[in-house]
Amino acid sequence: MFRTIFSIILWPIGSIIFLIGAIVYSVSIVFSSPKKLHPLARVLSRTIMLFGGQWFRVKGIAPDPKNGPYLYMMNHESLFDAFMMVASIRHYFTGVGKVEQFSYPIWGYLAKQYGVIPIVRQQLGQAINSLVKVEEAIRKGVSIMLAPEGTRTLTGQLGTFKKGPFHVAKNTGVTIIPMGLLGAYSAKSKNDWRIQPGILTTVFGDPITNKDYENLSLEELQELVKKKISELIRTKL
Repeated sequence: MFRTIFSIILWPIGSIIFLIGAIVYSVSIVFSSPKKLHPLARVLSRTIMLFGGQWFRVKGIAPDPKNGPYLYMMNHESLFDAFMMVASIRHYFTGVGKVEQFSYPIWGYLAKQYGVIPIVRQQLGQAINSLVKVEEAIRKGVSIMLAPEGTRTLTGQLGTFKKGPFHVAKNTGVTIIPMGLLGAYSAKSKNDWRIQPGILTTVFGDPITNKDYENLSLEELQELVKKKISELIRTKL
């Protein structure tokens, strides 16, 4: 009952804060770029989480922006994930998003302006084209966020990893940063409209450089990253 009442109160407040943040970012992007506006995006993300009933914290060492680009890989739990990633990473990055979200009011516009690469997950050819664009971005020095599960978990457990992100790593030699997102599933799961107040935590893992995985097969790299993320989401806080 408490969670339902809390959610009824919180959704309108959180939506208003998100709308204000969206307006601020949309106006700012006219005069700047996503890279220069990343500090603003971090502040807005933290604010949205706070008014969404969530206290946010970061564990581990965030990678030095000067040593990028990086390929961030994490578990995918909730709609809070994107805000957690933006708030915790110290430099601009982008990622892929299902093509449907680009038609969402406000969110679709923001995703496009932020440089998110659309992906059609159900069509292999188009999905491959999206990953080619990801590789091109990395070669230009842009860091990328990819969730190997491909979609949000329905159970709170780490799901099956897709091979696409690991083809990207193998083809570019980029440094992989495994990350664990904690608390997001409890806060807002995919199959429940309600929000549970709590603590959201981003945990940075140790970098996995090309030297670490150049002699591994695609499957071995896949298993290595999954093991690292599994360990991170079991972190005792």
